[in-house]
Amino acid sequence: MVARGVGPGMAGVLLMAAGVTAFGQSCPAPLAQARRLILVTAESMSTPLASVQIFERAAPAAPWRAVAGAEPVVVGLAGMAWGTGFRHLAGAGEPIKVEGDKRAPAGIYPVGRSFGFAASSRPGYLRLADDTVCVDDLASPAYNTITSRAAVGRTVSGEDMRKIDLYRRGLVVDYPADRAARAGSCIFIHIWRGPGRGTAGCVAMPEAKVASLQDFAQGGAVIAILPRRALERFSGCLPTVDATR
Repeated sequence: MVARGVGPGMAGVLLMAAGVTAFGQSCPAPLAQARRLILVTAESMSTPLASVQIFERAAPAAPWRAVAGAEPVVVGLAGMAWGTGFRHLAGAGEPIKVEGDKRAPAGIYPVGRSFGFAASSRPGYLRLADDTVCVDDLASPAYNTITSRAAVGRTVSGEDMRKIDLYRRGLVVDYPADRAARAGSCIFIHIWRGPGRGTAGCVAMPEAKVASLQDFAQGGAVIAILPRRALERFSGCLPTVDATR
């Protein structure tokens, strides 16, 4: 989901701490067996400015290895809020994700299929059609799903994805639907409007980086979207952040 915003600067650089080992039995389910990780962190939960770094590991109990340097990205215009499955980790004063709050969901989630406008040979690639829609209507049973206008009708609220240029390249974040809790919908990795210009709740970055993540995630990956101060809540599961950079 996209939105416009402004903000100067960029987030700090992430570095992998040597010897960090993730033990599957104590880590969140999306991460426990993962071998590829997209790690997005920000200085706080109230800024759209963030940084991304990607990691791989040989096995679930092996240490993470950085495969690319950190790069600036943006998250929601209002920052982050704890998403479905991770609300119990919210500290005092930390927000909980709700529909329309312009915050990216903090937590760890599987990365789903690639999508975009052009033809692609990537497995499972979703080529956006003129009537492709992602439903953000809390009254609809199709909430938080990508479908077609023909299936849901013209009165259902949703993003007509083919009309959004920033969806020229993207990946679905498999964020769980929770209509009863108004927990947010249509979470993607997509092209940004520019540095510091936040989204309506997605992670956005330069087009070339989106394309590289489409390749990276083909074999399966998870994304962690977190404020840096919360990394310690996943001790032993994630690479660490160099807070001095």
